[in-house]
Amino acid sequence: MNIVDKVKGLVKEADKNILGLLIISICIIIVMGIIAPNTFLSVANFQSMGSQFPEFGILAFGMMLAMMSGGIDLSLVGIANLSGIICAVTMLAMDGSVVGMAAGIVVAIIVGMLCGATNGFLIGYLKIPPMLVTLCGLQLYTGIGVIITKGPAITGLPESFALITNGTLAFIPIPVIIFIIVVAVLWFIMKSTTYGKELVFMGSNSTASKYAGIDNLKVTMTTYILSGILGSIGGILIVSHYNSAKSDYGTSYTLLTLLIAVLGGTHPEGGKGKVMGVALAIIALQLVSSALNILKVSAFIKTAAWGFILIAVIVTTQLIESKKTTR
Repeated sequence: MNIVDKVKGLVKEADKNILGLLIISICIIIVMGIIAPNTFLSVANFQSMGSQFPEFGILAFGMMLAMMSGGIDLSLVGIANLSGIICAVTMLAMDGSVVGMAAGIVVAIIVGMLCGATNGFLIGYLKIPPMLVTLCGLQLYTGIGVIITKGPAITGLPESFALITNGTLAFIPIPVIIFIIVVAVLWFIMKSTTYGKELVFMGSNSTASKYAGIDNLKVTMTTYILSGILGSIGGILIVSHYNSAKSDYGTSYTLLTLLIAVLGGTHPEGGKGKVMGVALAIIALQLVSSALNILKVSAFIKTAAWGFILIAVIVTTQLIESKKTTR
């Protein structure tokens, strides 16, 4: 077997979704490298991208888990902002000390867990549709955030807290390191734990999983708690990025996380999703976003483009699935 045949074999065996995202990312880098090499390919631009995408990227993994369960989590941005606000309040209450920052992070994650547990209980135990629960959750958590802040942003946070998103370690932005850790942990959970297998089974057919002895309530609760934790981590990064906390940060992230999850190969009806696929979708969309910014494309056009791409991907997925079932 020659090299060409080996390459063809690898391409056939590769996940088509991941392969497609890799090709898209490479094409963007090549095209922008020709159009604006000094700007797009600069170390400063890559470091800037590295401090941006982990915010919405980590939220997208929460969306991925919820969608894999056969549900959805539209409350992620609300959880992120509420967790960030509680984090900021805790830090200021402890005079912005190192202990205060650590306590703020811990409390923020606990808030994310509680929000996720609330969602999971309403969805898994009371059987309320996930879209309704999480949409109401978005309003609830955002409202609580507004009550705490009374509207304006909470400022005066310690400058050292901003190092979480602005700092680097061996030229690598700290948010990228956090992102890699999250990817590794989620990959392990999905590949090597009973929960990961049960999540796929339940998302594919919740009735069959119930009769197979799987505790659907436990899986649902775990899923939304994990989603809440990921939301709180995203919220901590958002607060660090702005060095302030407010209830309406990241309002465009809900659409973006949906788009990333679907682009990454997560099936809208549940039962299918890959951590590496979503990770590549995050990077691909950040490359697109950076390219559009360099080309000075309007933010409004960019938002419309995300919506169009999401609809196109969902329609394409449905057409492919319908063709498979008719064969």
